Amino acid sequence: MENGAAKPVIVAIDGPSGTGKSSTSKAVAAQLGLSYLDTGAQYRAITWWMVNNGIGTADPSAIAAAAAKPEILSGTDPTEPTITVDGVDVSGPIREQDVTSKVSAVSAVPEVRARITELQRAIAASAVTGIVVEGRDIGTTVLPDADLKIFLTASPEARAARRSGELKGADLHTTREALIKRDAADSSRKTSPLAKADDAVEVDTTDLTLQQVVECVVTLVEEKRAGK
Repeated sequence: MENGAAKPVIVAIDGPSGTGKSSTSKAVAAQLGLSYLDTGAQYRAITWWMVNNGIGTADPSAIAAAAAKPEILSGTDPTEPTITVDGVDVSGPIREQDVTSKVSAVSAVPEVRARITELQRAIAASAVTGIVVEGRDIGTTVLPDADLKIFLTASPEARAARRSGELKGADLHTTREALIKRDAADSSRKTSPLAKADDAVEVDTTDLTLQQVVECVVTLVEEKRAGK
């Protein structure tokens, strides 16, 4: 076992939905004794708050004006990540279709991104052993100085199959179309678009099992820690 003097390692994992980001990030963090942060959950949380407080998600100025109001707290234990908004556990509600369909619009508002990015940087800076942070703009915008940047990809078909497995009763074709639409929205937004950092390692997960992806990422982190 390494002694406590090991330098904290910050790992950024980006990529579109359905590439296995969350499952991979949680497993890698748990295996290596690191904290874990799902940044997408934070954007979902602020979207949930907007919906519940009657803020029109098609009104960027109203969203911007309210962006600082909700108190969002993320628990960073990879075996049991939590998220609360104003003290309410929202880990279930933020995964519902109503939030999923509106999160891209809310996330595109610069004031929302500034607020959440600040939150993410503070969490990463306070992680004692290090942290695995997953999202869409971690390596490019949130933590450009991360020790290791990984960009997960997969074919639209593979991603849709995974997502429809997660979303009960979801139709595969509809899920695939929704993923492509969301990719387009997230990749083309002006503020912090979904993009692969120049120094990121790309891992195509289309034909890999989750365990294979986890092993690949763990190896990359261990090599980085060893200074290779």
